[in-house]
Amino acid sequence: MRRYTLRQLDTFLEVARDLSISQAAEKMHVTQPAVSMQMRQLEDAVGVPLYEQMGRKIRLTEAGEDFQQYAIAAIAQLKQMEDAMAQRRGLKKGRVELAIVSTAKYFVPMLLVKFRKRFPDIDVALHIHNRENIVKLLNRNEIDLIVMGRAPDNLDCAATAFATNPMGVISAPEHPLSRRRSAPLAILNDQEFVVRESGSGTRQAMERLFAEHQIQAKIVMEMPSNETIKQAVMAGMGLSFLSLRTIRHELASGHLVRLDIEGLPLIKHWYVTHLNSKRLSPATEALKNFLIEEAGPLINLWA
Repeated sequence: MRRYTLRQLDTFLEVARDLSISQAAEKMHVTQPAVSMQMRQLEDAVGVPLYEQMGRKIRLTEAGEDFQQYAIAAIAQLKQMEDAMAQRRGLKKGRVELAIVSTAKYFVPMLLVKFRKRFPDIDVALHIHNRENIVKLLNRNEIDLIVMGRAPDNLDCAATAFATNPMGVISAPEHPLSRRRSAPLAILNDQEFVVRESGSGTRQAMERLFAEHQIQAKIVMEMPSNETIKQAVMAGMGLSFLSLRTIRHELASGHLVRLDIEGLPLIKHWYVTHLNSKRLSPATEALKNFLIEEAGPLINLWA
């Protein structure tokens, strides 16, 4: 049997995620030549090319795509082994792979500061993606815990609500609707909206709400970043539908206004999620319990 090192597998998976040696080197805090060397050594051990250079980017060969699936499964099995042994030792130390949707970045780092003070021997690796990529990571069992607005329906997951996620419509202060009080939801018909990209949890919540009330909004632009959307709304590009956890400072400063519309804000929840088949280590259990038991009141203070 050929021998592959964990370092080689980790390096290969980082390169395969972004199809970039430079980005992999940056994430792993090593030089590009170091990543290239690990990839060459792995290819020598495998005996077939795993990737091809395409200008500044690379693409996986068919063999590389096959190898990626097996490497993901192998790393997941090793992580399960480590978690099982940690459970037997009963030690609350180790490493937790935590993935969050991008909207949760406004409060999760503050929670992790509090958690680290309580459990200094637990390292948390934080991954931030949109909902679509988060679900892919969950499906491949690459992540221990996920913070997201709604668990995927097509996966066997355990999802526990730990905080509210109020969502509403915002505008620039000079927008005509900003002066309306207790306006009906129908007032949003034919209004121009700047929205999150398709596949995001925020976009899905907006589309479900609008479909339920037969609201036909005009989508003038899609943007993958809450920060960019806020700037576009301030500039007068249109309205937007966002989590109110993301705009606390802009509302307080008067740069943005939450529209006073009947039935809003829409109260959703944040969930801590993992696969039901996942064996949680004591470190992962500690983070999960912290979120469930303490995060809600803390988030209410911060965001």
